Amino acid sequence: MTTSPRVRLAATDHEPARDLPAIGQGTWYLGEGLAPREDEVRALQHGLAHGLTLIDTAEMYGDGGAEEVVGEALADRRDEAFLVSKVYPWNAGRDSAIAACEASLRRLRTDHLDLYLLHWPGSISLDETLEAFERLREAGKIRRFGVSNFDVEEMAALSALPGGAACAVNQVLYHLGSRGIEHSLLPWQRERGIPTMAYCPLAQAGTLRRDLLGHPEVKAVAAELGITPTQLLLAWAISPNHGARDVIAIPKATQLEHVEQNAAALAVELDAESLARLDAVFPAPSRKTALDIV
Repeated sequence: MTTSPRVRLAATDHEPARDLPAIGQGTWYLGEGLAPREDEVRALQHGLAHGLTLIDTAEMYGDGGAEEVVGEALADRRDEAFLVSKVYPWNAGRDSAIAACEASLRRLRTDHLDLYLLHWPGSISLDETLEAFERLREAGKIRRFGVSNFDVEEMAALSALPGGAACAVNQVLYHLGSRGIEHSLLPWQRERGIPTMAYCPLAQAGTLRRDLLGHPEVKAVAAELGITPTQLLLAWAISPNHGARDVIAIPKATQLEHVEQNAAALAVELDAESLARLDAVFPAPSRKTALDIV
């Protein structure tokens, strides 16, 4: 039996190392009426049952609506999930971050987050945000903190601050058609043992958005491997052939069959020939590029 690939969060002064599935569940656009609420709840619960125990959300998503959906999905089963949420940059002050986190916790119907992220760099000093995160940790309201949409310069600045080196992850846009982080950011994080959380791994968004699921070579490689294009893109994103096993992909799904496809991608191991074919069409960057964001 193949062991599902895991990504390790480093131990901290307060938390032991934690192994997480290399594919989790995203929640962007949940709670906005685009799908029946019961379907969204059921999909998240189905994901938990299939090993997709990391659930990522944010106060931004649906103005808190996504957090409410997650809270409903986790009712009476909170301990099954590794729960991640994010704070707006303008809510990331020494006091405002406390209030924002507490509001998220109410919507999520829980007393703590496993990971709390600064959603993107803002005008509030990182010193203030770090102070707030530490206060939240001391109060037991978060277990770890991290960031999102930070490029290598912002990561270096964060790391240089007192407490900044405890950053657990950086969540950025990353998919086969948008590989800019491979030049500088990914190597920098790997040197320091900071995993990457890849949002939009199916190329649904971003400056370099492309119809990867319909691309002829993606479809051809997937067909030869007996998997779907979706599974190919997810398997590529978390492939250890890019280096260490340190990328977690967080696709969103509201249909049960899509959840099952995402979970099945954990068992896909891409061979060197398949990776080479994809590299030929979607090459890695040869120079530093601007961070792709949504």
